[in-house]
Amino acid sequence: MRRCLLSLLIAQSLWIAQPISAQNTTAASGTPTATIDKPLAELPYTPGLDVSALDTTASPCDNFYQFSCGGWIKNNPIPEDQARWSVYGKLYQDNQRFLWGILDTVSRKTSGNSTNQQKIGDYFAACMNADAVEQLGAAPLKPLLDDLDAMHTKADLPATLARMHLATAGNGMYFGFGSEQDFSNASQVIAFATGGGISLPDRDYYTKTDTASIVLRAKYQAHVAAMFVLAGDTPQAAHKNAALVMRTESTLAKASLSVVDKRDPYKLFNSMPVAELQGLTPGFDWHRYLQALGMGQVEVVNVTEPAFYRALTRHWKASSLMDIKIYLRWHVLHSQASLLSSAFVNENFRFFAQTLRGTPQLQPRWKRCVALVDAQLGEALGQEFVDRAFGPELKQRTLHMTEQIEQAMHDEVQQLDWMSPATKRKAIQKLKAIVNKIGYPDTWRDYSDVQISRGDFYGNVSRATQFEARRQLNKISKPLDRGEWSMTPPTVNAYYSAQMNDINFPAGVLQPPLFDPKMDDAPGYGNTGGTIGHELIHGFDDEGRQFDAQGNLKDWWTSADRKQFRQRAQCIVDQYAKYVVVDNIKINSQLTLGEDMADLGGLVLAWMAWKVQTTAVTPESRDGFTPEQRFFIGFAQWACENNRPEDLRVQAATDPHSPGKYRVNGVVVNLPEFSKAFACKPGSAMVAAKPCRIW
Repeated sequence: MRRCLLSLLIAQSLWIAQPISAQNTTAASGTPTATIDKPLAELPYTPGLDVSALDTTASPCDNFYQFSCGGWIKNNPIPEDQARWSVYGKLYQDNQRFLWGILDTVSRKTSGNSTNQQKIGDYFAACMNADAVEQLGAAPLKPLLDDLDAMHTKADLPATLARMHLATAGNGMYFGFGSEQDFSNASQVIAFATGGGISLPDRDYYTKTDTASIVLRAKYQAHVAAMFVLAGDTPQAAHKNAALVMRTESTLAKASLSVVDKRDPYKLFNSMPVAELQGLTPGFDWHRYLQALGMGQVEVVNVTEPAFYRALTRHWKASSLMDIKIYLRWHVLHSQASLLSSAFVNENFRFFAQTLRGTPQLQPRWKRCVALVDAQLGEALGQEFVDRAFGPELKQRTLHMTEQIEQAMHDEVQQLDWMSPATKRKAIQKLKAIVNKIGYPDTWRDYSDVQISRGDFYGNVSRATQFEARRQLNKISKPLDRGEWSMTPPTVNAYYSAQMNDINFPAGVLQPPLFDPKMDDAPGYGNTGGTIGHELIHGFDDEGRQFDAQGNLKDWWTSADRKQFRQRAQCIVDQYAKYVVVDNIKINSQLTLGEDMADLGGLVLAWMAWKVQTTAVTPESRDGFTPEQRFFIGFAQWACENNRPEDLRVQAATDPHSPGKYRVNGVVVNLPEFSKAFACKPGSAMVAAKPCRIW
């Protein structure tokens, strides 16, 4: 599955919600309420094509997803601490338990650890010391809250906000500020000022007027009030303050771009001198903000949403200093809640996991601690994962498959009947420039500046947060490091970056059942080959095609070819717009277009590469299925999943990926190779009368 963001601004990835196992539950204090999972000494094996996952009572020609995944869906209910569950989720769980085993081992060693092993071991030990966290309560927040209280006038806001941004590393406080590649010169990194300032998943949660949205906003406001009470407010004051937070966030949401608009890089490309940004926000001193960040030398900023900053200025002008303090105080509580005592953890979980996504139970503490180590010291932990779970042979096999699929793309572009020779030359140029990153970075990140103490959990998180914030800011005005990764090696995911023009496959996603070296090539090419093809197609989807071989935002298409592309893309938009996600909510196919396009084109390329791979040898039938059938079943089984309805509603509003069912059925319905493999007759549900096809 495949996802993107502005920290990976035009980076597309195989979306996994980073689900974590929940065979057991643990209270926020760390006290187990059932027999806890055990760490893994080695990763378990699950075959790349799982016959037990099938539902052979279903016809593949009527519902291929049910045929391929019906058994899996029946036998894999959603764990109690998950909003959804999937094949990817289970592998993520296995990886997490394996990482737990590594961290548990190094944290217990009294000697012999390397510097990085000592850091990740001490970080994990401090995180797992739930009693110490509980005793501190809300005390770790005091420096941040004291800093807010020390604001005497609105003129103090820029410097205070800069310190808050460094401490929390998020865009929850009014706006985001960081570094990204310049859209016009991808070899350089510049400052980016982005929209932000809201806590609910998307702007539409504040603007929609249906009953469900109104009820959810009321529950959110009640949650904000409950957090203020935990922080010491009286119920009356908390209620009043929560209402102010809701008004403020609603104002910011209404001024923000929609999720669909954010898919258009041209709408996000507004590079300007700092003086021009100052003109957008005359009441906010950017010089003081940048000085407080330690970035006083910044001269140019890309402002992704100028209209948002104009609205933000009007809001600041109309707000009292106390109103600003209350809003920022909420975002301190919200951003830090999961790091505090159980009262804060449980209240944060109650709304953002239980109410918003339908998750019944909190994750055990070990899962949260493993995830934190991966998030903050991920390449140090990743080295340990790679040493134990990813050898050179696996890397070479993945590279071989990737090169075959890139050759398939080359051949496909050459034979397109709708693209002109001029555009074909540019497409081939871009294809040849793609860099393949497999497993792990060539140069590991240096964490020597991150101070970790075995007795200071909150301090560890804070110092690691500021280390990463500084690391990102220090890239501004410097040449790009093209060797850097945006995912850690244990991650069960993959992505393509349009500005880096690279595809990235962490070691964590190259494990069975997603990539199974023991299995025959057919399901392997259907699954991992389809993923490789998916990421490659992102370089040529409706977003990626707008960037050239060097990663610059530059139109390299003739007007006729651009028109032809859009006509073919509209076929996919129209197809997916008919699919129901949950209740009466249909897929927002303008939002999911890039991912839907990558799913379809990626499998076409994987099929072509598999045919080349098997040219010299005739593949055999196995488990009662022909090689062609095994290819498509292997493709489908990566998408087996169960979802809670609450989570599906969030997914429909915010996720650029279609649900798993449609990521399978929506693809095979367009492929004559599929209907031939399963002898589907015209008129079958899995046979489109007019198939969509771009690449």
